[in-house]
Amino acid sequence: MKDLQSAFYENLPLLREFTLLADPTKFSTMPDDWVLGIADIVDSTGEIARGRYKTVNTVGAAVISAMINTMNGKLFPYVFGGDGAGFAVPPSQVEAARDTLAALRRWAEEEFSMSLRAALVSVAEIRAAGRDLRVARYAPSTGVDYAMFSGGGLAWAEAEMKAGRSMVEPAEPGALPDLTGLSCRWSNSTARHGQIVSLVVQPTASATERDFADLAQSVLSASEKLERAGHPVPENGPPMKWPPPGLDIDAHVSRNGRHMGLQKIALLFQNLLIAILFKSGKRMGQFEPEHYKHMVSSNADFRKFDDGLKMTLDCDPATLKKIEHMLEEARARGKIRYGLHAQDEAMMTCIVPSATRDDHVHFVDGASGGYAQAAAAMRS
Repeated sequence: MKDLQSAFYENLPLLREFTLLADPTKFSTMPDDWVLGIADIVDSTGEIARGRYKTVNTVGAAVISAMINTMNGKLFPYVFGGDGAGFAVPPSQVEAARDTLAALRRWAEEEFSMSLRAALVSVAEIRAAGRDLRVARYAPSTGVDYAMFSGGGLAWAEAEMKAGRSMVEPAEPGALPDLTGLSCRWSNSTARHGQIVSLVVQPTASATERDFADLAQSVLSASEKLERAGHPVPENGPPMKWPPPGLDIDAHVSRNGRHMGLQKIALLFQNLLIAILFKSGKRMGQFEPEHYKHMVSSNADFRKFDDGLKMTLDCDPATLKKIEHMLEEARARGKIRYGLHAQDEAMMTCIVPSATRDDHVHFVDGASGGYAQAAAAMRS
């Protein structure tokens, strides 16, 4: 019989309307003995300045990809943050999560010369510190659902990690996480209505849950008036070019110890076949290109609650001005901290267990710094 506590997350109701998540009562309390895992890239702002944000996004998404493979089909909550990720697991999976994070730290350093830090913190520790960890499930389509977090636990655990506490040490040299399915072959999506705006909003200690819920609802109401609620990825999927812009990154991700040059050649041929299929629209076996492209857009994770509100929107100037006015008014009252970063394009990083199923996961961020730059602006 399945452990009921391990099944906590999969038993949560699926919410299909994003605006409902502004209501704090839609979130459920995480069990005390679950453990929160977090990881982010040290000096992501510097990496962005060096033109490596696509790599930053890929390493951040690798945390989720590796954990999905580690969990071997078991559902668990996770959230992508641009330059890192967070997730929670039941006690039976803590050591597996530790091993996975340790391998990721070593792999990020050896493949990309990036320093990935990681930590594990129990939910009981979070509550002892006066924070909470609550979670909800949001389904943007029939194919996938994403976890939403509230309670301040993620933000507290991230601060603890940055202070050097609860750290997971890197694995031995040569350790490789299982990143099956992680890819970045799509080209960027250009803004069609103004700019791609990445927004990060967090409540302050003086804000009540109702204060933040009311503000989030107002911001969401404004964004809902945009075409497709500001969805930055075209309805028929992002563009695809050959050779793919992320070829070097994809080769590092997928080579699994193989020769880099040979892996790039293999990916060039693989991506050429995929590009031909998408251009022709012809079905190959059970793979239907047009359906897949539509599901890519439907499944995309372009807005989330992550101890606050994060969105990447294709936003016109008038709506952006309206949202900024709301945020400034709330900031002046000491209720929130916020940052935003505007750019011309959105990019996507994908986890595709199988191209013939609809459960492929697509993380959206601004292409020129996105959430990481918005968070940096908020901190300043």
